[in-house]
Amino acid sequence: MPLTVTEMAASLWKNLLQTAKERILQQRRASLYIGAQGYQEELIKKKLQQFAGGSINLSKEDNGIGILTLNNPKLMNAFTGTMMLELQERVTELENWKDGKGLIIYGAGNTFCSGSDLNAVKAISNSQDGMNMCMFMQNTLTRLMRLPLISVALVQGKAVGGGAELTTVCDFRLMTPGSEIRFVHKHMGLVPGWGGAARLVRIVGSGAALRLLSGATRVDPESALHLGLSEETLSSSDETGALEEARSWLSRYTEGPASVIRAVKKVVTAGRELPVEDALRTEKDIFGTLWGGPANLQALVRRPKHK
Repeated sequence: MPLTVTEMAASLWKNLLQTAKERILQQRRASLYIGAQGYQEELIKKKLQQFAGGSINLSKEDNGIGILTLNNPKLMNAFTGTMMLELQERVTELENWKDGKGLIIYGAGNTFCSGSDLNAVKAISNSQDGMNMCMFMQNTLTRLMRLPLISVALVQGKAVGGGAELTTVCDFRLMTPGSEIRFVHKHMGLVPGWGGAARLVRIVGSGAALRLLSGATRVDPESALHLGLSEETLSSSDETGALEEARSWLSRYTEGPASVIRAVKKVVTAGRELPVEDALRTEKDIFGTLWGGPANLQALVRRPKHK
């Protein structure tokens, strides 16, 4: 029996949705350095495994908000080797979370992150290991940035070095009173290696990024607002209150069906990262996954008036 026009349209929509999803997922998970000369991911993972301590915890709430916690407060949440590995695992988990809409990243013990654990840094101080660690973290943080989740870094206390770089992965940054973001890399004889410089330029512009990096400038909440590095200074300084404020702030942007919120993030990511022709094609494909879909049809039934 031949298909009706409605059935044909539904079948076409389903196939288009699946094709677009598969391509977008493949792009998001692609490693920056697959096949790169000298990159040995399994080797650096074995070395990082030797430096244990702390954890990266993930909770997924029923409202579609994930909470990613850097948990190593005795070292101001510095990344140990095993924390770097756990971050990669948590990112994979988030990539597979189909109901997610938003993500808050924060540090335990009222501080954000002080960068890398110096014990691990000293142990992998040769050039090849350093490059492998750099590429490993760039891969992980780029995947984190490209998640179809609207993300917020909740900055309490200090976000220093690699911690400052981590804040730039998120779509937005919220700061608490007395907190600071500081790119201290030059004092270590380095530049950012986890992608923080490239992302910082896109957030604040090249001139401001150059000042922050070359001056190793302490950026307090007021300065961050002025630079466009932060969206808002929260009123709470304690961990529980600040996290609740961050949830409330993020909920403004995650209200609605997960399919729509995730699609919004995807088209913005495409517009930021792809040449305009590719971004337009991606936007068209994502639009096609929503047109005639459940959220679209329900909205048409409601006949919303936009005032």
